[in-house]
Amino acid sequence: MVAALNWMIALPELVLACAGMAALMVGVFARRDAWNTVSMLALATLLGIAVLVLSGEAGVGLNGLFVVDAFAVFAKVLVLLAAALSLVLALDWHEREGLARFEYPVIILFATLGMMMMVSANDLMSLYVGLELSSLALYVAASFARDDLRSTEAGLKYFMLGALASGMLLYGASLTYGFAGTTRFVGIAEALTAGPAPIGLIVGLCFIAAGLAFKVSAVPFHMWTPDVYEGAPTPVTAFFSIAPKVAALALFLRVMTGPFGPAIEQWRQIIVLISAGSMIVGAFAAIGQTNIKRLMAYSSIGHVGYALIGLAAGDHAGVRGVLVYMAIYVVMNAGAFACIVAMRRQGIARERIEDLAGLARTSPMLALAMAVFMFSMAGIPPLAGFFGKLYVFVAAVNAGLWPLAILGVLASVVSAFYYLRIVKVMYFDAGDAPFDARPAALSVVVAATGSATALFALLPAPLVAAASAAARSLVGG
Repeated sequence: MVAALNWMIALPELVLACAGMAALMVGVFARRDAWNTVSMLALATLLGIAVLVLSGEAGVGLNGLFVVDAFAVFAKVLVLLAAALSLVLALDWHEREGLARFEYPVIILFATLGMMMMVSANDLMSLYVGLELSSLALYVAASFARDDLRSTEAGLKYFMLGALASGMLLYGASLTYGFAGTTRFVGIAEALTAGPAPIGLIVGLCFIAAGLAFKVSAVPFHMWTPDVYEGAPTPVTAFFSIAPKVAALALFLRVMTGPFGPAIEQWRQIIVLISAGSMIVGAFAAIGQTNIKRLMAYSSIGHVGYALIGLAAGDHAGVRGVLVYMAIYVVMNAGAFACIVAMRRQGIARERIEDLAGLARTSPMLALAMAVFMFSMAGIPPLAGFFGKLYVFVAAVNAGLWPLAILGVLASVVSAFYYLRIVKVMYFDAGDAPFDARPAALSVVVAATGSATALFALLPAPLVAAASAAARSLVGG
């Protein structure tokens, strides 16, 4: 009975793994229309897994390697939502670009599986397995347009730098094991509370933090982000910008506040530094960008910096702020990329900011949605992005990190320049011919995410309550 309970803890992941292999076989044998068949199967699988996650039992399983709590459930639902949204964005785009191959939704399924394992990791070994399963799928996704030089270059850069980051993380894990005598999160926390922390354990913590900082593209481990975002196919970039960010930040939260929680005074200064650096780079480096995907890359770096403010706080309010922020970020970023996917004129995908000129006249609803997303990312009230920043800034002030909160406010002011520049181009610059007609699925994503972003202030309580319960299961409070 205990063994069965342990296996049932990981039921969503087991079902997802089996569904991924089944989708692969369907794609191989379904010679006609394999792309649409496997894509629909993948979307149905993601929705079904979300139901399993929400209805599953909490506890620890697989001999202590795997944990399911309210925090894991919250993060997994966000990851599944992000994967489903990005897959919807790929349906029409891949067909028009000649990339409608059934392997793509299979890659998304296995990447999602790795992310779910990351979120529930309760041991350095299961952490690494989940991280690498996700990363290997993402390397392939980045270079999915194998006949495009930019895409193959993006995949190669991501792979080379990702391998370096994985090596750093694994070295940190080995140091941690050597000085703590265990890879279990509970055992590491006990080793840190038993007495003065060994210097080797702190060094291991630094290497693990560096590896995780790469995965969330935080400064100074952000170098890969603009090139990969620009070179990868646009729906893949959309996937990169939301799902892996949520999973990696959730893992960052679990590792820092769990096994390394007793060493908060040692790692807080690291988080403060990379948070400040990410906000500064994200605010200033995006100003001169002309490619909207590169601009969104630097924007994502800045948003990671804001989210890390909550981690630096290290308490219930901080973790809750990060979770609220990431939930809002998933919705508004997916919507923004849906608008970018719709940037197609005469059958050719457009990526330059100037291609948005005159959009308010040729497609007023699309321009309105894009303006909502840009204003929200800038943190302008009463849109959802304002509340995301508010929660992390308040948590930082309450934790005594008011200089970091002030820096966050100033960085938001600077970043508002390039967000508002996009609005200015859409509404005040003379444009070319209108964009091509959008598929219905893309319009639905734009409308749904735009409405959620604009109307969040009317009903924030459910999300805040869920985030609060998730934070309580991780850090108490």
